[in-house]
Amino acid sequence: MKKLFAYPYIVWMAIFIAAPLLLVFYYSVTATDALGNTYFTLANFRRFFSPFSPDMVQPFHERIFVVVALRSLRLALQSTLICFVLGYPVAYIMTRKEYSEKSVLLFMLLAPMWMNFLLRTYAWLTILERNGLINNLLGRLGLPMFDILYTDAAVLLGMVYNFLPFMILPIYTSLKKQDPKLVEAAQDLGAGQLGVFLRVVFPLSIPGVVSGITMVFMPAAATFIIPHLLGGRQYFLLGSLVEMQFLNIGDWHFGSAVAVIMMMMMVVSMVVLSFFDKGGENHGRGTVI
Repeated sequence: MKKLFAYPYIVWMAIFIAAPLLLVFYYSVTATDALGNTYFTLANFRRFFSPFSPDMVQPFHERIFVVVALRSLRLALQSTLICFVLGYPVAYIMTRKEYSEKSVLLFMLLAPMWMNFLLRTYAWLTILERNGLINNLLGRLGLPMFDILYTDAAVLLGMVYNFLPFMILPIYTSLKKQDPKLVEAAQDLGAGQLGVFLRVVFPLSIPGVVSGITMVFMPAAATFIIPHLLGGRQYFLLGSLVEMQFLNIGDWHFGSAVAVIMMMMMVVSMVVLSFFDKGGENHGRGTVI
């Protein structure tokens, strides 16, 4: 009887997850000749790693696609690191607050997420533009204005702003579930505040940290709205490259190959993070014992 209730979910996964993934993989290993015949090939993947692609239209002419991938990884890693540095203290402070204060902080954290992702990103255009809110404030104070829009810094800021809650919430949940008696036991054994944090609190929160890193790194590496709006139309990451191939150029085969490469990058990152997750849990248990 229990298996019967699982069938709708299995059907849903087959239609909306498995089938699209298989279709993308099929397009990535096929191509169409001048006569419209489809054949299997790995040319789409070789094209991604080739030094240049003269058959591409601007702005990708003579640009290395690997550079786009490296830029995507760099910005994703930077945004993940910044989110961790900012998010962990916020999550830690929230667990130490009273219920009423904790509710207010959670509301302030979740309220921006109720707004549409696109609208939140558009708001930063009016804040960061030359005549935007920040530059107007600096001008009134007699300070020099700055141009941050359409740069790496603007894209990084947009990523951190949009994905920071996805780092805070898993860490907060992990910290909240910790048994206070473990901290008390460590203090009774002579550990100071720093020692308690480094040897008890942080190791036991590794699962939440890993979840937060996963939830920030993956969408940051695949996003295309943020670089499109805050980086300008000439600013491309992997997500932008896939979008352009499918919607503008119409080369579904190469776009699918880029999507498969991006998925492989995600799988590798998940394997690495799962390794650290297991190490963190074992370390945490050993420390408590």
